[in-house]
Amino acid sequence: MMTSTFNPFPSNLSDRILCYYVNSTTQIQKARISNIPNWLFERVIFPKQRLLFEAIPAALLEIHTCSALGETLLDQIPCLRLRVNEKTRLLAAVSGFSEHANQTDSVE
Repeated sequence: MMTSTFNPFPSNLSDRILCYYVNSTTQIQKARISNIPNWLFERVIFPKQRLLFEAIPAALLEIHTCSALGETLLDQIPCLRLRVNEKTRLLAAVSGFSEHANQTDSVE
């Protein structure tokens, strides 16, 4: 069963940004944002799968690896570093998202 949790943004969080993450590993990962009060975002990301999501600039995306033994925290990425900019949106409209997008900086 695939875990997917999304609580709507609280009404006081209006400064949303579009973010992009790719699971470039061969393992199933779980992406979670839990540092924003009254909001939880959680998605299972399969190997090579892309994740496009909205967050706020202060959000921190936690990446966990999933195995039979449980979850292990792999990385914590500020969502500002995963922000999609207008150039990326135009490229995506023409050819789809690049497999080689650098996830540790703003996607350009």
